[in-house]
Amino acid sequence: MLTRRAILAAASLAAPAALAQEAWPQRAVTMIVPWAPGGSNDVVARLLAPALEARLRQPFVVENRPGGGGSVGMALAMRARPDGLTVFISSASNHVFHPLIANESSYDVREAFQGVAMLADVPNVLAVHPAVPARNVQELIAWIRTQRGGVAYGSSGVGSSNHLAGELFRMRTGLDITHVPYRGGGPAMADLIGGTIPMAVMNLPTLIPPAEAGRVRLLGVGTATRVSLKPDLPTIQEQGVADYAVRSWTGAFLPRGTPRAIIETLSAAFKEALEAPLARTRLRDIGSEPLFMDPAATDAFVREEYTRWGPVVRAANIRIE
Repeated sequence: MLTRRAILAAASLAAPAALAQEAWPQRAVTMIVPWAPGGSNDVVARLLAPALEARLRQPFVVENRPGGGGSVGMALAMRARPDGLTVFISSASNHVFHPLIANESSYDVREAFQGVAMLADVPNVLAVHPAVPARNVQELIAWIRTQRGGVAYGSSGVGSSNHLAGELFRMRTGLDITHVPYRGGGPAMADLIGGTIPMAVMNLPTLIPPAEAGRVRLLGVGTATRVSLKPDLPTIQEQGVADYAVRSWTGAFLPRGTPRAIIETLSAAFKEALEAPLARTRLRDIGSEPLFMDPAATDAFVREEYTRWGPVVRAANIRIE
């Protein structure tokens, strides 16, 4: 005869197995975006959320948690339970660059998060005010070398992909250029259009409207290959700046310890969402390139980014004060 104690013991042993077999997700999933609404990460998350809902039959709710160069949203996602119900939509700026330049860091994002999927590339572009007498990268380099005291370039902020792209350009060319950080792409764009700064490195989606209006001039894209939205715009690398490629990307991550089955299920859902023709078209319309990587490839990619950018950050002595 089974005793009450034996029955309770058997139930406690069976519970984890039963929970592990439950369908996921059982309720709404929160997608934390560590930037304000309207940015590239936010747009990608909101574009893919309906497809995720259709496949997984639960709401996917985008929650913007900006601040601290992405660290506020990252900390919130890091503290979430590893149950797959909190997805972190991260970027190169806050997932790689910010931790590398922070004076103190009590965590390692490579260990704190598990990659789920890489989602999109967001190209960085080198742009100048129309008064600058340069129509390509080599003409810009020649002009900067004639300027006594050097030239300033703007970016969306310290530690942003734009900033690192500018520093890599400085290092690869040996030019005398000085970084001017802004509190976001909007203020930087305003000063570039107004001529306060002669040049800037910014995300392509931000630059397209003023470029089409003739208020700024695009000289080169920072990706390794040309982008479909602007196929006539040469890369900076093909214009003679060797070993120059900067990827400003968007990816999906879960807290480390999330069950493998959940990671694989969510990754497959993201892959399906990105393969939809409408999603690919809309991403390209906003200047992003669809880019899917599975969980293992996403983790490997993040580690490669650390290896690539660590020496650049140290050589440029970039720090958050």
